[in-house]
Amino acid sequence: MPLRKDKILVIGASGQIGVELTLALRKQYGNNNVVASDLREENALLKDTGPYVSLDMMNKEMLHVQVIRQNITQIYLLAAMLSATGEKNPNLAWHLNMQGLLNVLDIAREEKLHKVYWPSSIAVFGPTSPKINCPQQTIIEPSTVYGISKYAGEFWCNYYFNRYGVDVRSIRYPGLISYKSAPGGGTTDYAVEIYQEALDHNKYNCFLSENTYLPMMYMPDAIRATLELMNAPAENISIRTAYNISGMSFSPNEIAESIKTHLPDFNMHYKADSRQAIADSWPQSIDDSVAKKDWGWKPQYDLQKMTDDMFNNLKATKTLNQDQD
Repeated sequence: MPLRKDKILVIGASGQIGVELTLALRKQYGNNNVVASDLREENALLKDTGPYVSLDMMNKEMLHVQVIRQNITQIYLLAAMLSATGEKNPNLAWHLNMQGLLNVLDIAREEKLHKVYWPSSIAVFGPTSPKINCPQQTIIEPSTVYGISKYAGEFWCNYYFNRYGVDVRSIRYPGLISYKSAPGGGTTDYAVEIYQEALDHNKYNCFLSENTYLPMMYMPDAIRATLELMNAPAENISIRTAYNISGMSFSPNEIAESIKTHLPDFNMHYKADSRQAIADSWPQSIDDSVAKKDWGWKPQYDLQKMTDDMFNNLKATKTLNQDQD
C-alpha cells in the first residue's frame, strides 16, 4: 500500500496523461498531497482540485527547490516531446526528453525520494522488432528520436536503480485514447481525434492507412496500470527499464466499424502522411506476460467497450456545454 505521508509532484500535469493521472493520484493520496506542475496553463479539469505550480523541468535548480520546499517524496515525470512532433525538431526532442529525466533522477538520488515514475512507449520498438506479440526482451532498434530517447531513458532508469537505489518504475505505453484531454502530437492521435470528429461532423480524414494495426489502450486502463505498478511491492518489480503492457490492437478500419454501431452513416477517408512510416515501424501487438506475472496487470477495455464509453462521455460533455451556452 502507498504511504499516506507521501507528497507527490506531477510534472507535465496538463498533458493527455497528466490530467487524469493527477486526478487519480489526488483521489488516492488526498488533494493537497499531489502538486501538479507544467509550463502550460493549468488544465481546466485540474482547477480547484489541488495545488498547482508553474515549473520548467529543464531548470534543475528550480525543480530541486520545489522538491525541497514542497517536501516531495515521489515524482511522476510525464512531460515529453512525442513521436510526430519530435521528428520536426529532433535535437530539441532529444534534449527535452533526456535532460528532463536526468534532472529528476539526479534530484531523486540526492533527496532519497521514495519513488519516481517515468513513462516509456512502444516507440522504443523499431522495424526489426517482432510485429506480433512483441515480447518484453527483444530486438529494439527505434527509428524515431522519440523512440531513441525513450530507450535511452529506460537504461538511465535501470542505471539509477542499480547504481544508486532509486526506485524508478516505468511502462511502455501503447497509443492512449481519452475523452478528457487533447492528444499531444503522437502517431496514434487519430484514435483520439476520430471520436470527436465523428460526433461533430460524422466523418474523419485519417492520416494512417485503413489496415494499420497498432497497440492501443483506453486511458482508464493506462491510469490504473500506472497506479498498480507504483503501488506494487518493490520486491515484485523485476523490470527496471520499462514494462510492456497491452490493452487492445486495432486498425483505423476497425475503429471506424465500431463507431458505426453508434453512427451508421459515419464516413472514413484515408490519406497517409509522414506518420505512416512511424506506425509501420512499430509492433501490431504486445506481449505483456511479465507485467501480468509481476504485478497482476489485466486490461478491462476492448475496442467496442471503449467506443461505447467514449461516445457516452463525449455526448454528455457536448450536452453540458450546450446547456451552459
